[in-house]
Amino acid sequence: MAATGSKAEAAVTPAPTERETRGPRWRRLVHDVAPVAGAALLFVVVWQAIVIIGDYPTYILPGPAVVAERFVSGWTDGIIGPHFWTTLTEVLLGLAVGGLAGILTGILLARSRVAARMLSPYIVAAQATPILALAPLIALWFGTGLGSRVLICALICFFPIAVGTMVGIRSVDPKLIELGRSFRANRRQRLMRIEVPSALPQILGSLRIGVTLAVVGAIVAEWAGGDSGLGVLINLSRGSMFDIPLMFATLMTIGLMGVALYLIVVAIERRLVRTPS
Repeated sequence: MAATGSKAEAAVTPAPTERETRGPRWRRLVHDVAPVAGAALLFVVVWQAIVIIGDYPTYILPGPAVVAERFVSGWTDGIIGPHFWTTLTEVLLGLAVGGLAGILTGILLARSRVAARMLSPYIVAAQATPILALAPLIALWFGTGLGSRVLICALICFFPIAVGTMVGIRSVDPKLIELGRSFRANRRQRLMRIEVPSALPQILGSLRIGVTLAVVGAIVAEWAGGDSGLGVLINLSRGSMFDIPLMFATLMTIGLMGVALYLIVVAIERRLVRTPS
């Protein structure tokens, strides 16, 4: 009877309302945003203090208010916008190419010891070569168009994604693999239904690194050769335009782009990966 009563009480227990489910989400959002906002505020305070104490002129170190004003005017005047979209396109395409190549390579390295022994030295050597040294060569060989800049972005984010995928696949519980074999799952089915889902935390963790590196790659590629992009705008603002507040506003735009893309990957990771409560 007691068990029946408890089941009846559970049956009539009202489901949580939409407002109640929103509460934890808002608290988690505040918990995530508050440290970032606090660090940003501290950075601005220290920045302003350095400007005041050092009595730096605007053409050497502009204050936060001057940079914020130039940031707004740069967007409203249409100076930053076109360069921003060019860089964002390079980053997204480079991340897509480098991410796909990295995941496929990581799977190959994880499942084939022969491929790992053959390819690993070359992959490590390519990663050890500074992208600043490779970018001019790539621009020389493939030109300074969108393709070469996307290639540089893909190269710089390829290595961490490949390594993260390889480590994730190799870390899958062997008992899960044996369970798949007992159900007569073939290699492709075990890969897609057991190994890749189990390796998602490592793969998405490597994507966090890859997306920020892709932003760096885009800026380096634009420095090596390009007629548009935030990297080009930095060169123009400190060169022919000699607009130092605009240069700082461009740097702030690059930073905000990197943070936004990183947070998008984090949101996708939370959506796909279930963490124990």
